[in-house]
Amino acid sequence: MKASNVIAGLVVLGVVGAGGYWLGGRSHGAGGEAAVAVGQAGSAGGASAPKARKILYYRNPMGLPDTSPTPKKDPMGMDYIPVYEGEDEGSGQAAGANQIRISTEKIQKLGVRTEAVGVRTLGKTVRAAGRVEPDERRVHVVAPKFEGYVERLHVNVTGQPVAKGQPLFEVYSPELVSAQREYAIAVQGVQAMAGAASEAQAGMRQLAESSLARLRNWDLSPEQVNALVKSGEARRTVTFRSPVSGIVTEKKAVQGMRFMPGEMLYQVTDLSSVWVIADVFEQDIGLVRAGSRASVKINAYPDKAFEGRITYVYPTLKAETRTVPVRVELANPGQLLKPAMFSQVEVQVGGKAPVLAVPDSAVIDSGTRRIVLVQLKEGRFEPREVKLGARSENYVEVVDGVREGEQVVVAANFLIDAESNLKAAIGGLGAAAAPAAPAAPASASPQPAAAASVGHKGQGTVDGIDAKAGTISLNHGAIASLKWPAMTMEFKAANPALLQGLKPGAAVSFEFVERQPGEWVVTSITPAPAPQAAAGKSHSGH
Repeated sequence: MKASNVIAGLVVLGVVGAGGYWLGGRSHGAGGEAAVAVGQAGSAGGASAPKARKILYYRNPMGLPDTSPTPKKDPMGMDYIPVYEGEDEGSGQAAGANQIRISTEKIQKLGVRTEAVGVRTLGKTVRAAGRVEPDERRVHVVAPKFEGYVERLHVNVTGQPVAKGQPLFEVYSPELVSAQREYAIAVQGVQAMAGAASEAQAGMRQLAESSLARLRNWDLSPEQVNALVKSGEARRTVTFRSPVSGIVTEKKAVQGMRFMPGEMLYQVTDLSSVWVIADVFEQDIGLVRAGSRASVKINAYPDKAFEGRITYVYPTLKAETRTVPVRVELANPGQLLKPAMFSQVEVQVGGKAPVLAVPDSAVIDSGTRRIVLVQLKEGRFEPREVKLGARSENYVEVVDGVREGEQVVVAANFLIDAESNLKAAIGGLGAAAAPAAPAAPASASPQPAAAASVGHKGQGTVDGIDAKAGTISLNHGAIASLKWPAMTMEFKAANPALLQGLKPGAAVSFEFVERQPGEWVVTSITPAPAPQAAAGKSHSGH
């Protein structure tokens, strides 16, 4: 029993020893493999380590053709952007001559926002000024067709409302009295010739009918004619009544006056429906159609909108205002709308088909050209000239210049619209881009060739400063790039901060550009150890 136990113990020890040896070998192999892998990774890492790119020069962040061999800031405080070796226009990695690069931090601070160019239907509201006018078809005139005298006035004030059939005035006319008597005599003759021959009776009846027709042609009312027929007696005066319900808009009748045939004595206008004549501008008239609904607002009732319909577009244009009259008809309950009131008319019109459009805030209009800023990639923008078409409330059609899906700047695009930056940034649109600055050899500092064509450098002393006008007078030395002699002249400061800390007599080095003919602007000014030029003959500038 003891022997068997000893043998079992030896077997266990043998198994444990063999397992330990196997585990040790595996650990050693894994460690070796790990060491090899680390060595390989280290060698691979050493082989793929990127080389530091060489900076050729620093260029202006706003697209100005101005470079610097060392880091610096522009007058607006923006850092110049490094241009690395191999970044040229041919490789497509660097911005072109008319492109603008802004750091991501600057973009966030300035609140630059972009929106994609898209296809949309441009709905628009055509607005026009108008005036309320009576419906010409509802204006009625009372003008007797015979001579007479105004005997009595029943309605004696302008603006008085009247109902249809309401008495307006009474007149006396000798002709009218004679015509009534002729009719009465003819009627009596017809009765007297009741037993006469038929031809005589027919002639007398014809005479009576002619007399009655004459009275009717003089606009006697049917009631008055019937009363004359029944009584057979001529009345001295005849009453004229209102032909419609409305307002007396004109009254020329005066009690006792004499009037002639056809003379207007009263004008009565029905104002239950009125017109609004809107003057639509020439560029909008093509969008307006008869039958379109229109909303009319009156200053007297700012909380009300009157709905009407366009019934007629006049075929004539007013040369003085370049507008076309458009008639809008609308109901006038309560007669709130009064003739001669001014109104604002709005007509909703829709586009015919979807078009390529951008927000109107994306367009920079210089007066002669329309520019949008297209985002090429993060921090890089390109000004493009576009051709515009129809406009809506917030969008404008782009006929040419951008493609669908491109991102255009819709907020903070005013960045290039300050001082001379706008002209410099988009100057390359109409001409060939300036050649890129050549790469400088490793042993020499870069010498930007483009800067000399636009920017100029000089040294001198401060002669005077006008902080309110933003100008500085410099007694500078000769400017070789412009072939100027030494002289004293006045410059404008691109930024008021440039003038801070300067005092008359201080020696300075400065850079300047010609923003427009005869206007010289200092873009950079720094203290110099000593003035480099003698003062020349003073003059006011160029």
